[in-house]
Order: sequence, then structure tokens, then C-alpha cells
Amino acid sequence: MSAPGRLRIVGLGPGGDAWITPEVSRLIANATDLVGYAPYLGRLPPKPGQTRHQTGNRVEMERARHALRLVEDGRRVVLVSSGDPGVFAMAAAVFEAIEEGEPGWRDIDVAVSPGISAMQAAAARIGAPLGHDFCAISLSDNRKPWSLVERRLAAAANADFVIALYNPASTARTGRIHDAFALLRGLKGASTPVVFARGVGREEEHIFVETLASADPGRADMSTLIIVGSSETRIVPRRSGTPFVYTPRGKAAR
Repeated sequence: MSAPGRLRIVGLGPGGDAWITPEVSRLIANATDLVGYAPYLGRLPPKPGQTRHQTGNRVEMERARHALRLVEDGRRVVLVSSGDPGVFAMAAAVFEAIEEGEPGWRDIDVAVSPGISAMQAAAARIGAPLGHDFCAISLSDNRKPWSLVERRLAAAANADFVIALYNPASTARTGRIHDAFALLRGLKGASTPVVFARGVGREEEHIFVETLASADPGRADMSTLIIVGSSETRIVPRRSGTPFVYTPRGKAAR
């Protein structure tokens, strides 16, 4: 099968039109159909003649399969994610659906257009906490066991990575973020910088800089990106405004 339609998987960035790339804006403007989680589609102005297919949050595979079926009908489909579509988002779901689905789906014209990730936006707001080696870990255990999350957190802490924590808490997972901080406090220094970045790029943006000892994990929700520093990460106090946080590119002189 050679489908006449096409699928583009795009990222809107974490918030605000200024963080949507020109490439993504062009693809959205030229699409016949937009597919995505309802709040993400709500960030885009309606366009006459363009059809929207809104879904709930926890139906990623169904959303991906629906987008692929629309392409089979000859539609120019854009599948929307927030942030970057390849970072804990819809790109992986689409390729999983292609691998497990109809044989003809492998010949569909599919491409991914990157967006600004939440960790990039949060890091830029606060300084340069990702300036040296870092990793990203999702605290969601919806599709993997919590024991695996714990092993990865411990490995990252023992290797002294800066750690970007995605999906820290939800109404169904209020305790896991506390478990994660308890684990990290047993492996990292009490003075380790911690950044809570909530709603970055939106009107409700709030950024808090604390230490691992003083941080309140209960302030996190699903709109929060947390950055836990390495032993080299520094807090630079300022007379006004939020402190700068950065990680030197080499081992800092002591």
C-alpha cells in the first residue's frame, strides 16, 4: 500500500505560541485533520475546513491508530503533542502502532517534527542546570512497574547525573513523588539543588529553587517538571528574582 495521505507528529512546546517552531506551524496550517489530547488541541485556533479529533489523556495507542487510519483515507494528518513529541509523548506510540498494526502502515508517509521539551524550557528559565551530563526519567508507573522506576532513579543518582523528572504526580499517584524523593535523599547530598518548574511558558508559570533536604515534593503535579541537580550543580543567589542554577561543563574547582 502506498497511502496518498501523510502523518506528521509534532510538538507544541510546553506553552506559548512563541515556542512553536515555524515548521510545526506550517504543518498545522496545511493539515486536513488534527488529532490529539483535547487540552493540547485547545491551544490551537480553529481553522475552517480542518477537522479535529479530540481524545482523553490515557488513550495514546487508540489515538495513534486513529491517526493512521485517517491517513489511509488520504488525509493530511497532524498528531499533536505538547513539548517534544519524541520525549515521553506520541511519537513512540505511533511507531509502536505501526510495528504491531496493519502491514501497510509501514509504508505510510510518517515524519516527526521536534518541539521544545519541558526540561529544555525549565532549564532555560532558571539558567543552565542541564549544562553537563543529565538524564530524564518519567515517574509514571502506568506502563512500567514502580520497581523499575526505583532502579533507574538509583542508577542515575549513583552515577551523579542531573535528573529531569517527568510526570511527577497525578491524582491517582500522589505518593510516588514522595517515594522518589525519599530514595534520592538516601543517595544524594542534602544541599543538592532542586528546581520545581510548573506551567513553564504559561500564565500560571511558577519556578521554585530549593535543596533536596528542604524541597516539598507535594508541590508537584502533572504540570510540573522537576530538575534534581548533580553534586556539581550550583545555585547562584541574586538580590532580586529567582536564583540562577547551573551545572558546570567540567568538574568545578573546590
